[in-house]
Amino acid sequence: MKRKIAVLPVLAGSLLILTACHHQQKEAELPLQEVSFVEVKSQPLTIHSSLPGRTSAYEVAEVRPQVNGVVMARYFKEGTDVKKGQPLFLINPAPYQATYDVNKAQLARAEAQEKTAAAKLERYKALAPAQAISRQDYDDALATDRSAKADIAQAKANIELSAVNLGYTHVTAPITGRIGRVLTTVGALVTSGQSSNMAIVTRLDPIYVDVNLPTVDFLRLRRELKAGTLKRNGNDAEVSLILDDNSTYNQTGRLALSEVSADPQTATIIVRAVFPNPERLLLPGMFVYGRIEEGVDPNALLVPQEAIFRNNHGDPMLYIVNKDDVIETRQVKTGEAVGNQWAIMSGLKKGERVLVTGLQKVNIGDKVHPVKASSSSEAAPPAEKGSNA
Repeated sequence: MKRKIAVLPVLAGSLLILTACHHQQKEAELPLQEVSFVEVKSQPLTIHSSLPGRTSAYEVAEVRPQVNGVVMARYFKEGTDVKKGQPLFLINPAPYQATYDVNKAQLARAEAQEKTAAAKLERYKALAPAQAISRQDYDDALATDRSAKADIAQAKANIELSAVNLGYTHVTAPITGRIGRVLTTVGALVTSGQSSNMAIVTRLDPIYVDVNLPTVDFLRLRRELKAGTLKRNGNDAEVSLILDDNSTYNQTGRLALSEVSADPQTATIIVRAVFPNPERLLLPGMFVYGRIEEGVDPNALLVPQEAIFRNNHGDPMLYIVNKDDVIETRQVKTGEAVGNQWAIMSGLKKGERVLVTGLQKVNIGDKVHPVKASSSSEAAPPAEKGSNA
């Protein structure tokens, strides 16, 4: 009886060993999960920043009166385009025409008096050597002639000033652009130096777009350019525009300037671009997004968007097939969208194999049968960077 009891543990152990061996053999016979991967390659990529901004007029001119008077006429239609020098208003010219005529008459009188004084001076010059006249008489004649010449100069200046004021009665467009609503009606009395405008002319083509570049991005850009990880793409950086309805503006702009100081309240730097606006689609004050070309990253890494998944914390992750064909996970930092791909800023190296299909069928540590993805799943040539992932 004791012998039978001693044999039972031995039989049980043998049975467990046989079961484990059978299970391992069954697992070994299962085929490896086939998955597709892309090999990470570096390639040049044009870097853009998407920044909020607003449009502003290229030129704005406030039409103000430069003489006093009553508005007699208006020569334009509100909301139309006007050219520089085009008549806009007429201020009553009668008093200024009269002043001009008076000054011309004064000039004629001064010229007549100067001729008389000059003739008298010439006679005295001939008599002076013979002492036929006193020295005082000669000096008086000389002073009278000089005074007459000064009167002529003053009369000419008065004519010029009155001509300018007479010209100011014809109020013209100071710049070429679109004129807004009328702020002064016919019959109104206007004065030189008044605070209110008669109208406003705005030049819309071209038009400015002012975007706010965070100082953090400004410093990063400077560091990358200095280190050589980012290279300038020519001298003039191109800027594209996304309108408030998410449509893309059909004209490309150029950077005009960047502000020399940062706004301490918003920690941003104003960057200004100039855009053609032939159809007058852009108006001052519109909210837009400017996509500014920063430079070219010569060694950018791109992966298909379907390769990215997120962990419980929302961090972007990738499945990597290591050299032993075993699945690993990798947390990465994504940059911007480039078509159907993401730019990877950190966490990935050139030459690594990134899983693009079968993500739901594998787990960390699984050994797989990796197959290179078809050309359609490969990273396509880069176009532009878009919004962040």
